[in-house]
Order: sequence, then C-alpha cells, then structure tokens
Amino acid sequence: MVTSSSDKSQAGKISDWDRKSEVKFFDDTKLGVKGLLDAGLSKIPRMFMDEQQTTGMTTWGSTVPPESVPVIDFKDMDKDAAVRSQIMKKVGDACEKWGFFQVVNHGIPESVLNAMIDGIRRFHEQDDETKKAWYSRDSQRKVRFCSNFDLYQARMANWRDTLSCTMVPNPPNPEQLPAVCRDIVMEYSEQVKKLGLNLFELLSEALGLHPNHLKDMGCDEGLFLLGHYYPACPEPQLTMGTSSHTDADFFTILLQDQIGGLQVLREDQWVDVPPIPGALVVNMGDLIQLISNDKLKSIFHRVLAKNEGPRISVACFFRSTSFGPEHMRLYGPIKELLSEENIPIYRETTIYEYLTYYFSKGLDGNSSLPHFKL
Repeated sequence: MVTSSSDKSQAGKISDWDRKSEVKFFDDTKLGVKGLLDAGLSKIPRMFMDEQQTTGMTTWGSTVPPESVPVIDFKDMDKDAAVRSQIMKKVGDACEKWGFFQVVNHGIPESVLNAMIDGIRRFHEQDDETKKAWYSRDSQRKVRFCSNFDLYQARMANWRDTLSCTMVPNPPNPEQLPAVCRDIVMEYSEQVKKLGLNLFELLSEALGLHPNHLKDMGCDEGLFLLGHYYPACPEPQLTMGTSSHTDADFFTILLQDQIGGLQVLREDQWVDVPPIPGALVVNMGDLIQLISNDKLKSIFHRVLAKNEGPRISVACFFRSTSFGPEHMRLYGPIKELLSEENIPIYRETTIYEYLTYYFSKGLDGNSSLPHFKL
C-alpha cells in the first residue's frame, strides 16, 4: 500500500495524541513506574519504549576487556601531604580522561551508605496513599516525588521513579522530609557535603589553582539529592532506566546498590561502572567542563533497565539551587586557565539560564554545552 505524505502526517498526529493521553493517564495516577508493576503489568506501555535504542554504539563484549573506570583510594588524604598530592593528580587525570571515577575510603561509613539505600527503598515502597501525598511536578517544592522530570518533553519515558530533596543552601525543615527516610537523608547529606568540599579543593588544585578557588566562585553553594528507584522491568530490552545524558551541575556524587546497570560512554563504547561495596561514584558535570574550558570532561552516561530489581541509587548534584536575583552569578571559563593558546570556548552564563535550557529539552541524548559555545 502506498502512503501519502498527508497520511503520514495524520498518523503522526494520532501517535502524538495517543502518547499525550498515555502520559497524562500515567502521571495522574501519582504512583510512578512502581504503580504499574503493582497493578500487575506484564508488558511496558508504549510511552516507555525506546524506538531509537540502537545507536551504533555497543557495549563491550567479554572478548575485548575494556579499560576500567578509575578507582581512587582517599585513605590518609588528610594525614599526609604527599599522599594528598598523589590523590589530587589521580583525580585530575581521571576527570580529564574519563570524567568519572570511583572513590573508596572517602570517610562516609558503609553503615551510613547502606542506611541511605534502605531509606530510599522504604520511601518508594510505602503504601500508595502515603506516597501520593508527595507527588508533584512543582520544581519549587524542596521535597517531592515524581517519575521522570522530563515526562512531557522527552520522546520516551524512563523506567524510574525519584524522590527529590533540595538540601543546600536552605534545607527543608525535618518535618518537610518523609518520616521513613528523614534522619538518614539529613545525615547522609551532611556527610556528602563534606566530601564534596574536599573534592572542590582537589579539583581546584588539579587545575593549578588555589584550593579554595572553586569554592570562592560559589560552586559549592547548592546540593540537590535524588533518590532513584528502578523497579524490575518485564521488557528491559525495550526501554532505559535512564537515557544517555550528561549532568547539569559541577559534579555528582552517586551512591549505587549492588545490582549494577550504570554505564559510561568511552570512545564510542558503553563501559560498565561496576558496583564496589563501600565506594561512591564521582562524575563531572557540564558546568565544570564549561568553567574549566573543556579540561575536565562531562561524559555521557546511562542506566540500563533490568529484569531484576529494584535498583536503588542516590545522586547528589553540586550546583546552586536558588534562582533569585542574588544568585545570578555569571560562570564562564576561568580566566587563570586562559591564554593565547587556550582561548575561551564558552560564553558566560548563569546557572539559571543553563538549567532552563537543560530542562526545556530533557534527556534527549544531546549535550547542552554546544548551546553555550562562542
């Protein structure tokens, strides 16, 4: 049968309309992806299907062992200047070449890490009516639950639910946090903040700057915590836990459980970031690539959907979370890093402008950085 262009256009409109209806119905349940499974779902709705999942980039096969994401040991970093210097160089090298590394002996007890994973699990596995009360798409709320921040922008939904908490600079009052995870969210956030401050110092030094340089720029003024819940998926080959993306922050500290599924794009190959008990994953974000003038790399990464689960992770994003007039600081390539041989690649921008653009397009598989190039 021959299909005319008008027929194709009409089919596209019908498809678009069907998707909008399906998305709205899903959103109105206020129960997220877990709610679909609880209702007995055995096949995933079309809104989750990734029709462009085959991209020509493959995952490493067992016959070709890949390079591994660097693992850096922070043991004795604060006790020995020589050890600290070695760690700083390893961090700088990892962030230039990979944009990712795992850190062990970072100072946060494994008991706290495990309790944080359990706290996020408890939140997402509460009874429906209790959890519904937290469901919102209002980005001004300090604490909220939703599924897919870009649900209405993205071409496909991801197999993931999320608890979002703005923890710095103005943390929620304790009663504003869910009772089932209140204490551990507050404790973990404090400890991650301390680790983040150490990382800002190491990154400053790795760039050849004073240890306080990035902090003096205000890079440490915000902490945004996301507690992700990836339910077991009945058809994992058809969707993604999180689509390929880069992070819109200075850097992210990620806690993941032992199920796995996180991958980083390295030389057009997807490489696993295997869970290591007690370790945290650190990855550079778009904003630090911008201010370092491409010296530190914000790398594409994704999370595979799996038929086992739930997979639980906690991502802490270091970036400003306040957008009033007093927070309209301009960020551009650091002047001390520039020279005749290293001219600015990006224009100055505010975090507000950057996030507005990032969120307007959602996780579409493309970096936001080119939009800000000179």
